[in-house]
Amino acid sequence: MSRPLALALALSALLPATAFAEDLLQTYELARTGDPQLSAAESGRLAQKEGAVQARAQLLPQINGSASLSRSHLAGQDYSDPTTRSYSANLDQTVFSWSSFANVRAQNALSHAADFDLEAASDSLVTRTSAAYFNVLVAIETLSAAEAAETALKRQFDYADKRLEVGLAPITDVHEARATYDSARANTIAQRNVLKDAYQALTEITGTPITNLKGLPDDFRPELPAGGDAESWVASALENNPSLKAIDYQVKSAEQGVSSARGGHYPTLSFGASYGNRNTWGGPAYDPDPTDPTSSARAGESRSIGLTLNVPIFSGGATQSRVREAIANRDIRQDQLEQQRRAVERNTRNSYQTLVAGISEIEARRLAVVSADAAYDASQVGLEVGTRTVLDVLINQQKLFDARQAYAIAKYNYLQNRLLLEQSAGSLDYADVQDVNRLLTVDANAQLDEAATQQEPPQVQ
Repeated sequence: MSRPLALALALSALLPATAFAEDLLQTYELARTGDPQLSAAESGRLAQKEGAVQARAQLLPQINGSASLSRSHLAGQDYSDPTTRSYSANLDQTVFSWSSFANVRAQNALSHAADFDLEAASDSLVTRTSAAYFNVLVAIETLSAAEAAETALKRQFDYADKRLEVGLAPITDVHEARATYDSARANTIAQRNVLKDAYQALTEITGTPITNLKGLPDDFRPELPAGGDAESWVASALENNPSLKAIDYQVKSAEQGVSSARGGHYPTLSFGASYGNRNTWGGPAYDPDPTDPTSSARAGESRSIGLTLNVPIFSGGATQSRVREAIANRDIRQDQLEQQRRAVERNTRNSYQTLVAGISEIEARRLAVVSADAAYDASQVGLEVGTRTVLDVLINQQKLFDARQAYAIAKYNYLQNRLLLEQSAGSLDYADVQDVNRLLTVDANAQLDEAATQQEPPQVQ
């Protein structure tokens, strides 16, 4: 974990549980400490690392001890029941076991893979949080545009109705205006539900309700991040992508799995030492000496030390079957590695190309909003002088709403694709979140409180 990230997490831990985020950076800090998916990934990494500890333990000394005390009852005998007390200790140490050595290497490789899996999960948290955050911002701007459209269409309906009363418009204009207005009302209700769900999706990640968000200003001008062309980003991705590295270590582990399975054909050598002590009282051999209180007991000790060589000869074909199974598993991992490599290259190229296209798209969408707004104003004036119909005004109003929605989506898609490109290249870090967060300077919720209203329709003359 980088020092800036550790510091940010320490500061976020000091915030009260009810603190509400206002920008992407604060939202990410809440997600970093509250997302269950990341928490599960951290626990999975810890669990995977224990496999290496357990594999190494098989090569360390194994010491066992035992003790027992027993008494046997022999019915119908004229001597006391025999009592036996014993204890022993055993030491076993592996000297050579090809399978055990290979298993340690395999588990160490999986331990490294777990580190990169956690890194990939951390990167995924950034993009999941940003996607949910930007979805809320898009929903806010869409709802703002929907409310503005509803207000304008209500006025247009009232205007058409008044023109009908004075005989300046046909009844069809009123019906068209009413139908469009009712559709706008339904669309506003649907957009409110979309916004509520977007907020809930963000809360699902952070575990804390988010109420205040920062958005992009109207004069936002995107730029390509430093890093070179598409080929440079692809090269960085193939070298640094954590998911790709994790599967690469899984392949190495599978290769050691093949070696471990083949070790089943090889001899094993182990060192052993033991000590035992046994005492027995009573029984048919009981003949105590009255002058010696210990003569009733039979005692004995045993000590042993040596090497044991175990040579496998035939196991019914099980060993060779395990070898074939390990080879198949290795081939699966190699195919998964190739598939991941191709996917990383494709996703990196697509993210870069989408980012480049997004710069031009944002400008085009912005100009489309300007043009749609001008067309709507012109149709209002044309309706006043009789060169445009109510239907023309309604169509232009719908075009203006669509243009505003598309512009909002294009802006936040650009920011999301910027983070996705860094994620694919394996270079996504806390500084990237800070860079994107600096662009978010506008109170997004204010757009709902100050929803743009359309120009008043012309007065009936």
